[in-house]
Amino acid sequence: MTKLHLYLGIAVLASNGLAAAWGGIAWTRRDPSTIFWYLLRTAQVIVVVQVVLGVVLLAGGKKPPDSLHYVYGIAPLVVSLVCEAARVGIAQGEIDAAGDIEALDRREQILLARRVVLREMGTMTIGAILIVTLALRAASTGGGL
Repeated sequence: MTKLHLYLGIAVLASNGLAAAWGGIAWTRRDPSTIFWYLLRTAQVIVVVQVVLGVVLLAGGKKPPDSLHYVYGIAPLVVSLVCEAARVGIAQGEIDAAGDIEALDRREQILLARRVVLREMGTMTIGAILIVTLALRAASTGGGL
């Protein structure tokens, strides 16, 4: 199980790194990429599985060399949840600023939706970058590096 935890740690790094790179490129190009969301959701699932496996290992008596590993191991899940909550605020803020959406013409509605998606992508990309950073630190405190 420890080896699986190590491999999942590599998967967390790779999947979030890919999502961050894809999101960063798409965001700078102002391209609301659908592929980004699939990459991101896959990375998030891997983070959840990794945290659950870590808890199972802990319950089974396995201890990391450094107790900071617990903090860095759980932090990616927390970052993911905070970013998801921020997405709600982003969408609500843009909608509130736009006023009556029904009064907007079709083109303005599409531009509003595009602004929301691009801001959400930016936020989630930053979250993926943070997760990569935290996962690297988790690897160093867990004996993976």
